[in-house]
Amino acid sequence: MRRSLEAWTRDFMHAARALRRAPGFTVVTVATLALAIGSNAAIFSVVDTVLLDPLDFPAADRLVVIRASAPGTDQPDEFGPGAEFYVQYRDNAGMLEDLGMWNQGQTTVRSDERTERLFIVRVTPDLYTTLGVTPMLGRLSTTEDGSADVMVISHWLWTTWFDADPSVVGRSYEVSGTMRTVIGVMGPEFRFPDDRTALWIHAMFQDESEIRPGNFGFNFVGRMTPGTDHASLEGQLAILASRLPELYGGSARYAEIIEQHVPIVRSLEEELVGDIAGRLWLLMGAVVIVLLIACANVANLFIVRAESRRGDLAVRQALGAGRAGLIRTQMAEALLLAAAGGVGAALLAWAAVPLLVRAAPENIPNLDAASLDFATLIFTAGVSILAALAFGLLPAIRFSRPRPVGASKQAGRGWGAGGHWSRNALVLLQTAAALVLLVGSGLLIRSFWTLTHVDAGFDTDDIFTFQVAPQREELNDGPSYARFHEAFMERVAGLPSVESVGLTLALPLDEGAADGRFNTMRTLASGEAPPILNFTAVGGDYFRTMGIAITRGRRFEPSDHRLGTTPIIVSESMAELLWPGEDPFSGRLLPGPDSTAIGWMNVVGVAEDIFLNDFRQDARDPMLYLPMVGPTADAYSVGSPAYVVKTRRAEVIGPEIRALMREVIPESPMYRIFTMEGLAQRSMAQLSFTMLMLTIASGLALILAAVGLYGVLSYVVAHRAPEIAMRMALGAEASQVRRMVVLQGARVALAGVALGLAAAFALTRVLDSLLFGVGTLDLLTFAATAGVMLMVALLASYIPARRASLVSPMLSLRSE
Repeated sequence: MRRSLEAWTRDFMHAARALRRAPGFTVVTVATLALAIGSNAAIFSVVDTVLLDPLDFPAADRLVVIRASAPGTDQPDEFGPGAEFYVQYRDNAGMLEDLGMWNQGQTTVRSDERTERLFIVRVTPDLYTTLGVTPMLGRLSTTEDGSADVMVISHWLWTTWFDADPSVVGRSYEVSGTMRTVIGVMGPEFRFPDDRTALWIHAMFQDESEIRPGNFGFNFVGRMTPGTDHASLEGQLAILASRLPELYGGSARYAEIIEQHVPIVRSLEEELVGDIAGRLWLLMGAVVIVLLIACANVANLFIVRAESRRGDLAVRQALGAGRAGLIRTQMAEALLLAAAGGVGAALLAWAAVPLLVRAAPENIPNLDAASLDFATLIFTAGVSILAALAFGLLPAIRFSRPRPVGASKQAGRGWGAGGHWSRNALVLLQTAAALVLLVGSGLLIRSFWTLTHVDAGFDTDDIFTFQVAPQREELNDGPSYARFHEAFMERVAGLPSVESVGLTLALPLDEGAADGRFNTMRTLASGEAPPILNFTAVGGDYFRTMGIAITRGRRFEPSDHRLGTTPIIVSESMAELLWPGEDPFSGRLLPGPDSTAIGWMNVVGVAEDIFLNDFRQDARDPMLYLPMVGPTADAYSVGSPAYVVKTRRAEVIGPEIRALMREVIPESPMYRIFTMEGLAQRSMAQLSFTMLMLTIASGLALILAAVGLYGVLSYVVAHRAPEIAMRMALGAEASQVRRMVVLQGARVALAGVALGLAAAFALTRVLDSLLFGVGTLDLLTFAATAGVMLMVALLASYIPARRASLVSPMLSLRSE
């Protein structure tokens, strides 16, 4: 053991001296490794935080989310169960140790002079016990709190609003118009259900007998008993749910939903991570390919370096060095280079991780916790060692074999000599791998371009949007809210460069629209279940501001926003849905399944369809637009709408509007501040992030593949200088020499492109869920990327080819 350690020490010292004498080789190798290993370390830090260890809860593998479906009914494919499900499951599901219920929303929170709209979560006390969490300060709510107005605040709220003051526990602040007492502060690791959460409000049933069956939409988190699987729990929950109508009653429609009800149980980790997992693993695979290309590059450099040192290795063999000693000598260099590359990679990852976090979409859970932690350092060290084995071991074994005298002089004579097969094979694999990444990034770029050119049915340029929640005693019904908003829209419209102003309760690409049941004359007469329709209330000059065309009829007029007969505007697909083949202006709608409280609503206009939630939808959404005020004072109101402002100063007008709000409604917050262009970019954030990362990876791969081909041909030119000189002395033209070298590179590149295209045909299917408007086997993308790969390869071949054509026959022959 001691002798082995001493031998390794001597070899490391000898390797360090040798690498110092070859600074060009050392710098290129270390930089290549640092870039490749660093990109792997950066992506790994995100994968480790988001996917490998996303839940900081005890026994997190037993935490599940419980949802519902009812195939064949008018319910969505998947929906949140009602409170009656929670009581039934909590009290009778033996496969659940604990069960919590929660709902997330926004509300106005006031603290001293600060007023903001924040995300809050209403939770039953058993949510905390289900998750197994404890507060950093104070306590959590329990069933003993009863109807007490208490709350637990997040760590970020505690630090940003209250300067991390421990005495905040016990103080009271206004939340949703009610004074609530802070009883606890959570640690920085608890951000359930997502990073936006500011506080958790105690919410429990005061009287379970008053539960209204069929009021769906709640969220359940349960902890399964040890040994329970999802299928078994789903079976038990299905039996319990089937008893709900006899326990709580309900309508015939409710009974139908319960009859078709199928529980859905999935892990909490899967629920929180969602489809981002596939995208992160895709990026991890891409940077692993970059690392393999880098290792192939360095292996080629090692082969070249070993070939140039055949004489030294032969002398060592003649002096008695064994094969193991020769391998150890070469591996010492590989390990030193990998160690230096690993250090550079750690520094690169340290700088890159914050950039990754900023560039990533908002909805990746726990992403801001990603950092260059101990796990990432261990990963970096492990990858560095594996890289050293990958690029160093095979060349070391190959060049440690005993060779006949004179073999080194004859090795590789001629352009097709077998001595170059290993270098050419590595370049071929580099080219193929780089092309796979190029095809993938090309498909994503085409998808992104197509997505950015989708006709959404509304404008995104030069539109500023914000939400406001006015809270005054006199604002207590629809007409009072309408008068306030009309007056405020006039003030906003008076600002410089403002072209028009409108408002809506359902801003496209933001939080979606409400839905409800609306009867037509046909459904009411036939007794059919009224359809569930997307609807929103709009005011001001909403349609002109958003660029939504009115294809028939008219827009709302100021007089429509008054009490009386309610006019409505329907989108084109909504008109076809409700009155197929008929004149929509003869159609009428009645809100509610069987209510006549609001009265019949008459169509006065037909609007262009829009994409409400996402540009990737198969079709635009049918929409129903209501005026700001219904026919009765309490029919509905536009209490907290989103304003839309058309102005060429959309990026900078925010402070002026905020100052106007402080003047008109200083007690109310201005929140959800965007531009429509920003919302459009946010809706494409996951695709653009994946595209950006894959494009960077493919760019690195392309450069490394080109450098690999260039390096091989440069070595060949240098090694074959006497042969080139002889050919030129015998009358070969410079153009012939250039063609000869370029053709050698082209043959390798063409083989690599062919292999890469075959691999891409097989592998691009993993991108199917990300693509939009382009297939995984898009011939234009395949042809274009193959062309780019060949052009780069030819350029990489031409540089050493030109150098070969400039060889002086006399000087080369004289040196030979």
